[in-house]
Amino acid sequence: MTTGDGTKGKVSTKSGAALRAAMARLLAGRPERTDGCLTKENLWREAQVSRATMNRASDILAEWDAHIAQHGKTTPREAQRDTTIADLRKKLTAKTQQCTHLEKQLQAAAVAIAALHHDNEALRDELSERATTVVVGLGPQRRRSR
Repeated sequence: MTTGDGTKGKVSTKSGAALRAAMARLLAGRPERTDGCLTKENLWREAQVSRATMNRASDILAEWDAHIAQHGKTTPREAQRDTTIADLRKKLTAKTQQCTHLEKQLQAAAVAIAALHHDNEALRDELSERATTVVVGLGPQRRRSR
C-alpha cells in the first residue's frame, strides 16, 4: 500500500508526514519533543505517533537506517561537541607538556640557586676569617747606608 506522501506501508498520510518531519528535525539537530539523540524511540516520540505506527512505515525506517549507516548516530550538535572536546584535549595535552617542561626548569633553577647560595656562604665565611686576622707590623724599617 502506498500513501499519498509516497510512503509504502500501512501508515496514514498524516503519520507518514509526521514521521518524515520528525526525522528531518532529528537529523538537523533541532528536536522539539525529545533529547535529540538519533534513536528510533526518539523518532516515533518526536513524530508523536506510536511505535507500531513507526514500525509499519517501512520506507521511512529504511531511509532512517540508511542515513544512520552512512552518517552514524551522531547529531550535528554532538559532532560539534565531540570536535570541541577533541580540541580541548589537544590543548590540555600541550599545556600539560608545557607545565612539565617549566617545572623541570624551575627545579633546575632551584638547584643552581642553592649551589650559588652555598658558594656565597663559603666565601662570606672565608672573608670574615681574613678580616679578623690581625697583622702585626714590625714598625718602621731603617735603611742602612753603605
